[in-house]
Amino acid sequence: MPKTSAHTTAPHIVILAAGMGSRLGRSLPKPLTELSDGRTIMQQQFDNIHAAFGPSARVTIVVGYKLEHIVEAFPQADFVYNEQYDQTNTSKSLLRALKSTKDGGVLWMNGDVVFDPEALKRSRSLVAADRSFVSVNTAKVSDEEVKYTTDAEGFIQKLSKQVRGGLGEAVGINYISSSDKAALMHHLRRVDDQDYFERGIELAIEHDGVLIEPVDISDLYAVEIDFAEDLERANLFV
Repeated sequence: MPKTSAHTTAPHIVILAAGMGSRLGRSLPKPLTELSDGRTIMQQQFDNIHAAFGPSARVTIVVGYKLEHIVEAFPQADFVYNEQYDQTNTSKSLLRALKSTKDGGVLWMNGDVVFDPEALKRSRSLVAADRSFVSVNTAKVSDEEVKYTTDAEGFIQKLSKQVRGGLGEAVGINYISSSDKAALMHHLRRVDDQDYFERGIELAIEHDGVLIEPVDISDLYAVEIDFAEDLERANLFV
């Protein structure tokens, strides 16, 4: 199959969209929330994926709450069902997704993130080199967000909402390399059902020496939509 110079070979891409998103107070799954430009949050993500990796990029969506609406809206995707979507957090949704992928690294994102198309384009070189990373914003460090610290070499050391002295926030766009995937899956199995996937990353770093690079996208927009004011802020960018 010929490759165009505009895109690197696409990784397997996962969107985590199983949750109920109750804080936003909408009846449909949160990724189907409409933005001011007429697209849904998830359609914006698909557009950004295609802009970075081409129209043939393979996407798997982890579904749960009112899954039929997402399946109907994106029939071209593959789907993994988290039947315990109301009892588990993103750690278990990501584990199900990683189990469904073949060899190779996996790029994944939370299904409620509105972000600049450049965020994925910036990561293409790391994806092509099969190097694990977490996209971060160093411009703000909020108490309720997932924060990070680094070691002496600049790799991620701690990654959680409980981090003190955080250097910035994780924005919900991440990549695990083909060589690190098994370690991450091992720790995702171990963590509590209510843990975020970041706990699995932390344990893989601590116990397996996995190297995760922070990719700074502070100059780009990336908004996780939890509340109505987040949606208002995202709509200023799209």
